[in-house]
Amino acid sequence: MVLDICYYLKSIETFLATGLAFRQIAFSFRISKTAVSNIVVEICKAIWNTLKCKHMPTPTVDKFKKIALEFYDKWNFPNCVGSIDGKHIRLRCPKKSGSMYYNYKQFFSIVLMAVVDANYKFVMIDVGAYGKDSDGSVMSNSTFYQRIDNGSLKLPEETKLPNSNVLAPFVFIGDEAFPLRNYLMRPFPRKQTQDNAKSYYNYRLSRARMTVECAFGILSSKFRIILKSIETKVENADHIVKAICILHNTIIDLEKKNMTSTQHSTNSNDIDMSYDHQMMRLNSGGRSNNRATRTAIAIRSNFVNFFMENRI
Repeated sequence: MVLDICYYLKSIETFLATGLAFRQIAFSFRISKTAVSNIVVEICKAIWNTLKCKHMPTPTVDKFKKIALEFYDKWNFPNCVGSIDGKHIRLRCPKKSGSMYYNYKQFFSIVLMAVVDANYKFVMIDVGAYGKDSDGSVMSNSTFYQRIDNGSLKLPEETKLPNSNVLAPFVFIGDEAFPLRNYLMRPFPRKQTQDNAKSYYNYRLSRARMTVECAFGILSSKFRIILKSIETKVENADHIVKAICILHNTIIDLEKKNMTSTQHSTNSNDIDMSYDHQMMRLNSGGRSNNRATRTAIAIRSNFVNFFMENRI
């Protein structure tokens, strides 16, 4: 029994770390290809169900405030509760799917939409959108977007920007693919960056937003299955991607715990680094109006003025 469990764990480790095909893993461990497939999917489900409550729980207002503080301390962007972006996860063409999973990069994929904190940990993830959809469309059709709109996902109340009397809400940050909202800041279009203030705002936003890009890079380097086509059904690919995301968070938590315990012997200043998280689900609704409101434009203008008065 113990030997069987070791075989199971070794096979899932080999698959996630190297991206080898099921047939190659089956040959290495002298088991059938079907057995390898079942082992991988079932263990990925168990990993997600076991670890998500500890390493990717639902965000709370207090945890959002802690994330915002870390974003300002590390990346000099105040009132930021997460960096959001999407990543195309390559997979084998699903049967009878037409062009639904065919993306603009000219391969078949599902979309991993993620919100990342200042330390490259996933705050919220959503897996399974069609590869043909844009990042803005994926977010607009997600329950994450709906929960913010209806107020069920609570963000902290607006507060004054540091060293300023200007009130500003807590916001997520994204690239040009996302719409400008009261709770989501995006950069100015390139044709407007001749203005020094707008160009500097874009620099500060991009500087903080790169945390999500770094998180995707770390994920790909540790779990090389991401660099290859996942040769499973779409629903099984969802389980695999969720498993590696939660393992990514677990590794960071354990590394932080070890670092804290090492420093504790010489420094008693402990920091609680347990971040909050939540999985998001996609709906198949249509694209909503992406036109920014006057309030959202005013909020971005406040950030522009703050950055110009507090250059780094």
